[in-house]
Amino acid sequence: MDLFDQQGKREAMANRPLADRMRPETLDEFIGQDHIIGRETLLRRAIEEDKLFSLILWGPPGVGKTTLARIMAGETKSHFETFSAVLSGVKEIRAVIEEAKSQIKYHQKRTILFVDEIHRFNKAQQDAFLQHVESGLITLIGATTENPSFEVIAPLLSRVRLMVLKPYTEEELFLILRRAVTDPERGYGSLHLKIDDDALHHIVWTADGDARTLLNNLEASVALVTKKGSSVGTITKMVVEKALQKKALQYDKRGEEHYNLISAFHKSLRGSDPDAALYWFGRMIEAGEDPLYVARRMVRFASEDVGNADPQALSVAMSAMQAFHFIGLPEGELALAHAAVYLATAPKSNALYTGYGRVKDSIRKTGTLPVPLHIRNAPTKLMKELGYGEDYKYAHDYEDAYVPQDYLPDTLTGQTYYSPTDRGYEKIIKQRLDAWKRIKKKMK
Repeated sequence: MDLFDQQGKREAMANRPLADRMRPETLDEFIGQDHIIGRETLLRRAIEEDKLFSLILWGPPGVGKTTLARIMAGETKSHFETFSAVLSGVKEIRAVIEEAKSQIKYHQKRTILFVDEIHRFNKAQQDAFLQHVESGLITLIGATTENPSFEVIAPLLSRVRLMVLKPYTEEELFLILRRAVTDPERGYGSLHLKIDDDALHHIVWTADGDARTLLNNLEASVALVTKKGSSVGTITKMVVEKALQKKALQYDKRGEEHYNLISAFHKSLRGSDPDAALYWFGRMIEAGEDPLYVARRMVRFASEDVGNADPQALSVAMSAMQAFHFIGLPEGELALAHAAVYLATAPKSNALYTGYGRVKDSIRKTGTLPVPLHIRNAPTKLMKELGYGEDYKYAHDYEDAYVPQDYLPDTLTGQTYYSPTDRGYEKIIKQRLDAWKRIKKKMK
């Protein structure tokens, strides 16, 4: 490579966004996600032994889904194709399949097909992949931020492995940040930047587990203190705030106070103390916390800690969030304060929270139990002949629209998950359930 080629390569590298330049190129260079690509994990061994299987990477933005797909292609020496779930259709899928056949025939290479935002595929597009994933012609790697259980058709989901990626920890983000600051070729090592610790911590905190956001924020901050390829100043916390056009929260540099305050707020709500709840709410807002973050926590609280003791609590929390969206700062704060007081003074029950926890635990232990025949739908003659819907009792045909029958899978018959309390509206629910139990007992 001559000097002109080297110069051209450096210029091309410099023109790429920092987040793209800093993409890891090997598994050893990749930071984080040790639970799926750490030593001796199934995926790591599959990559190292060139026995990669079809999979879906599910996780929030900026946690390395696309990067991992590229590394898999590189380290397994496979032919790599990318596919747009937004811009492409079945016609383009067929073209990819033909190219995959050609790669096998003429180059003895398997094809890894990377589909970003696979949840945007319609059913016809997903169906088009099925036989080729099953035959092994293509190794499908899908990436999604949405729950695949709802967005990917069951036949395709059953033919792939699901890998769940986690947001980066602060420690991992610091490693990524320091690598970008010191790398002389892909990062800013040649600038010999001076960065205050407060600035580093603020860049990490605002990234909120997202490596792409982290590197974009660093790039914006560096742009303010460099001129013609050289450093002209120190990156301080004020520089970062200016670059992000967002004032730093008045919490400590490690973000601990952020968690302390939201914990105090949540526990004050749970403890039915409206004065303390209002105080901690005000502390967070004055510190610059995102009001919608507080609103989301109250929506969660309404189901977790109030539940059916006051079914209206969820509506109040949602209405407060919508009101804030509509009004904005500062007037919208009052709607959130309104919700905080309502939640603090509402009757409390975690019966819904604990009941759903028992359900998830039961599902993990028992797996996919079959739906009892009598409560299955029977839209076809064959299904009716097989006993689907047979002996089902239509509740509205009975007094008070209630008739005892089993709705759980056979092995779980009699299991109780939701146990309402005697507080608030749950007292009425409990009385109703107790009455139904007495009817059921009499009829047995």
